[in-house]
Amino acid sequence: MKTEFIIDAAKVILQTIIANENTLESLDRAIGDGDHYINMKRGAHIIVEISADLALLKPEEALHKIGLKLLSTIGGASGPLFASFFMSMAKVLASQAHENEILEENGNESYLKIAAAFAGGVQAIIQRGKADIGEKTMLDVLIPVSNQFVLLATQNCGFKAICATLIQTAELGMLSTKDLIATKGRAAGLGERAIGHIDPGAKSCQLMIEAVCNLALERAD
Repeated sequence: MKTEFIIDAAKVILQTIIANENTLESLDRAIGDGDHYINMKRGAHIIVEISADLALLKPEEALHKIGLKLLSTIGGASGPLFASFFMSMAKVLASQAHENEILEENGNESYLKIAAAFAGGVQAIIQRGKADIGEKTMLDVLIPVSNQFVLLATQNCGFKAICATLIQTAELGMLSTKDLIATKGRAAGLGERAIGHIDPGAKSCQLMIEAVCNLALERAD
């Protein structure tokens, strides 16, 4: 993972969030408090704004700086959760950087490093949010994607196959929230009335994962 890609991914995520404003706001009005789109846009925008500073940093340093910035920028519960995600990713990458291993720049071992960092970030959200899969949250997307990423990288699957599977897994996870009763977050108070609505956090995570995977695929061509 290179800092340049992190910055480009942030730009693509911002574009994706803006392009899906109506969808995210509609979902959040149904079972949330109506500020999910604004918070996601604000967070993505601030990362793009500091891209010049990030460009001077190592990947793990850039991710850590992103986490700190999101912690002070995004309102509600999302700020601490996404901050924990990026800061934990940074911690895993930093620990890997101290290992005396020779890795190919584009080899599957490198994918495994990124998968491990992603898994570390997701685990941080689980611990911070005290939530798990099946509770109608972003974790219904992030946990399956994380598990698939680690599995596929361990099995030495090809880069394109990994990306395609992660996109599909994210979509399935997002769609699964429609039939779930929310037990965490704002929607938890709705009980069965939340059934039939996709979780906005799950939707935004699905959109971001798809956008980043597509960017990676474009760079690989």
